[in-house]
Amino acid sequence: MKLFSDVIVVGGGPSGSFTALNLAKLGVNVRVFEEHGEIGVPSHCAGHLSVSGLKLLGLYPLPSEIVENTFYGAIFYSPNGKEFSIRLSSPVTCAVSRVLFDKHVDEMAEDAGAHYSLNSMVESLITEDDFVKGVIVRRGKSRERLSAKVVVDAEGVSSRILRQAGLLASSPDMLVSAVQAEAENVKDLKTDMVEVYLGKDYAPGLYAWLIPKPDGKANVGLATNTGNPKRLLQKLMRKHPTASKKLCTAKLSQISFHPIPLGGPIPQTYSNGFLAVGDAASQVKPTTGGGVIFGMMCARVAAEAAYVALHKNDFSSETLSEYQRKCDEILGFDAKFMLKTRRMLNALSDDRIDNAITFCTKIGLDKTLQNIEDIDFQGRSLLRMLWNPRFSVALLYFLFSYLSANP
Repeated sequence: MKLFSDVIVVGGGPSGSFTALNLAKLGVNVRVFEEHGEIGVPSHCAGHLSVSGLKLLGLYPLPSEIVENTFYGAIFYSPNGKEFSIRLSSPVTCAVSRVLFDKHVDEMAEDAGAHYSLNSMVESLITEDDFVKGVIVRRGKSRERLSAKVVVDAEGVSSRILRQAGLLASSPDMLVSAVQAEAENVKDLKTDMVEVYLGKDYAPGLYAWLIPKPDGKANVGLATNTGNPKRLLQKLMRKHPTASKKLCTAKLSQISFHPIPLGGPIPQTYSNGFLAVGDAASQVKPTTGGGVIFGMMCARVAAEAAYVALHKNDFSSETLSEYQRKCDEILGFDAKFMLKTRRMLNALSDDRIDNAITFCTKIGLDKTLQNIEDIDFQGRSLLRMLWNPRFSVALLYFLFSYLSANP
């Protein structure tokens, strides 16, 4: 088995392609194996990304054909239809075509020198003397053994390759099942605001969303930790006091399903000759389920760690552990904060969520949250607001509600 690439990346999604892009920029021989025949297809994600996160990644502004809409804030609806809005003075998020976005990152990586192999499924790792040394790839009926000095796992939430490396996958008790669709003929949309629907009756374990597009279209979906997500979506469209009025005549197309890990980053993302990035490493925001920005931030760190290992010719866990240390510096505090927040929200009854929405509106919390600095690093952003009386009162209210629900 001869050396095939310095680094092999498993998966051509945003995290995999961004790893390859950054490695190629450093002059590393890198190849990406993607099991599907087209980058970005099938698309499972709503494609709702933060502007600040894209700026940190050096990807903003995006080409205009990728961006479907931009948003100044969000409207939160309680299970009984009570409303709480946060509007900022400038665009805070954008909706992108995930197919075009994924292809854009892929093209950047290829232009930088990365190589791609489509219709190529990585079946297993090749391990020798406790080191990952390459992969076995299936193309149609043929199989190949291909060597590499580092394998980067960006396969997604299935974590099949991750387990072969002897690493623990995301906690199954914090895994939610999502359904996503494109809706036509949606009524009464505020096209510059995302809509979020809370409550166990419709989306236990996360929430439902409505992400407007031009011409009366929207991405609609939800994620749940119990029940059938498609049936819950139908229930939302028929019975929710607010969503049903907007979606009663809507027609759905491009329906897809996918799991989302909400348990925070896995305890270990590296082993000898191996790194894990993106959903495979559960680098996902537990509060919102968004993983593109966090995954790509860690992908850039993974590329740097692999480059250092290649320079040292040392691919041991000790050398590659620097990847996790730096990722923990970037995500650690905020991921822990968001995980605790997610568990707290999951513990609240629908009645308590209704009361909380009413209370936040009454005290004018929306005015305070207009100054939020970063929706990706939510822990640090909210920590800066502790001095604000409205925010402090709201925080105490939520803590009291949580403690009352969990005596």
